[in-house]
Amino acid sequence: MTELPLPELGRRAAEAFVSEHLGHLVCDDVEGSASFVGGQEAADKALASFDVKGYAQRRNEVFPVPKRGASVLSPYIRHGLLHLSDVWDAVADGPGRDVDKFRDELMWQEFARHWYARLGTRTRVGVRNELAGAISPTEGETPVELNGWNRDLACLELTVDELEDDGWLVNQTRMWLASHWTIRQGRAWQDGEDLFFRHLLDGSRAANRLGWQWTTGVGSSKAYGFSRWQVEKRAPGLCASCDLVHACPVEDWPSDPPMDRLDPLSLLKADPDAGRTAGPVEPEGSGSPGAVWLTAESLGDKDPALAANPGLPVVFVFDAPLLASLKLSSKRLVFLTETLAGLASTRSLELLLGSPVELLSGRTLATTFAPVPGYRRRAAQINPVQVHPWPWLVRPTGGSVASYSAWRRSVRV
Repeated sequence: MTELPLPELGRRAAEAFVSEHLGHLVCDDVEGSASFVGGQEAADKALASFDVKGYAQRRNEVFPVPKRGASVLSPYIRHGLLHLSDVWDAVADGPGRDVDKFRDELMWQEFARHWYARLGTRTRVGVRNELAGAISPTEGETPVELNGWNRDLACLELTVDELEDDGWLVNQTRMWLASHWTIRQGRAWQDGEDLFFRHLLDGSRAANRLGWQWTTGVGSSKAYGFSRWQVEKRAPGLCASCDLVHACPVEDWPSDPPMDRLDPLSLLKADPDAGRTAGPVEPEGSGSPGAVWLTAESLGDKDPALAANPGLPVVFVFDAPLLASLKLSSKRLVFLTETLAGLASTRSLELLLGSPVELLSGRTLATTFAPVPGYRRRAAQINPVQVHPWPWLVRPTGGSVASYSAWRRSVRV
């Protein structure tokens, strides 16, 4: 076991902490995101400053950057610093068209969580199709690098630079990169999804993997074809600055990729144990917890276990075996460290480095259920004495998750 010192507040302190204690677990030189700061204070500020007006028209704009209408709230939502229900309520007074579109995107995030909570690691394979003849994924081998995109193209240079420097992308450019990686380059979508997961501050196997499956056609009825048309529409003026403006390799639409049809998973249509998928409705367990165990899925002040036990100390484990296998970008760990530094300024916090199961088994812990396979495996061995419900926007049912539209018709907020 390695007990870590508590990080101090501030970017430099967070980078120094990651360099000293976690630098051997990252894939790059330690540096925080150029555009995002971790922590509850930063999350609350981002939500308070977001104006939903114009969102429907501008959410897909890419360039010039000031024209963008994306909320940039996803890193805070992904780590539980903002709950979907709070973000939903925060835009209630905005223009109806913009509110409806923004809330639809929040519902897409919730759908991704339902989809992944039910299917789990099965989503490593396309749920409807697989790309025929694609380069095999490199699971367990040396991680792929950011070399699957032609950075002589101004559109791809802008986008990959943002992925490297900010750890964040607008939804439109996520589709550009995913389509180019697979449809044009013939690379395994799993490798591209892993690459996004490594660099994106909002990287989650739920939304990230669902997005790759939808874009590449392995989880939908048709692949998204990236071409110059989208660049000129969403990033006007960018092509004029490109060295390949007169010899554009994405001038035309790509051919539809060959697909191998897969037998549909029965779990897509129905869930035989929706209660297990969704987790507890009320706090479960017996006994008095001695500490609150927080995970990277839920680090906000409104974490249900944290809020229910205001007097208890908090424990967080940097999962060394997992991090060693993932080799995340340092941006992600700096973001988490900034978040934990903020938490340490208001609560008694214990930071550990190692295997959560080895470090936490036998302790009396309260925790919040997380709808991801890794939490389920670890919690089954750690056996917390108190488990609090996940703060769903819409609680999962046994209905279809075969498509967003089918799921959307079956749920109400």
